[in-house]
Amino acid sequence: MHQVIEQAVQFLTSSITAPPKGEAVVEALLESEKTAKQDKIRYTYQQLQGTWRLGFITGTKSVRQRAGIMLGKGRFLPQWVKIHLSYLARESADEQGTVENAVQLGPLQMVLTGPVQFYPRMNILAFDFTHMKVCLSGLQLYAGHIRDGKNREASFYQQTIKKQAFFTYFLVEDNCIAARGRGGGLALWTISNK
Repeated sequence: MHQVIEQAVQFLTSSITAPPKGEAVVEALLESEKTAKQDKIRYTYQQLQGTWRLGFITGTKSVRQRAGIMLGKGRFLPQWVKIHLSYLARESADEQGTVENAVQLGPLQMVLTGPVQFYPRMNILAFDFTHMKVCLSGLQLYAGHIRDGKNREASFYQQTIKKQAFFTYFLVEDNCIAARGRGGGLALWTISNK
């Protein structure tokens, strides 16, 4: 793992060290992505299973020239913003499962869940959020399917990647994972003990 990414992970998990500069983390993530492509590193869905806390993200800037997408400087999420991503196994299939994305801001918690399909040849994890639960101080305010979620969930595994949201993972370690989203941004998560 790149030294700057190690520093970022240490900062996110212990808060003892000072964070590296956002631009340096972006460069280190881009280097890791390039290395994973060159070395044709392949991961499995089992390696992604667990709960991960989102710690670093980049935005994207659309450029009107042929350059396509430019990455922003990147930023660490504040400690008070808690965004956890959990990947759970499905008994009947090795590369299929469920995703849970939990966002907590003070007493408000929103949890989105849905199916996932991992494509190991490309390290792509396709997903869809089909169900939402909202709680305030532990009191459930809403729970149910969203955006025709029941039908989307039923047809998810028949859809092509082009019609799905996805992450392309290029770094999978015991203590962190990193991916590029369909929109072009980069994200770094650290292992979570919730």
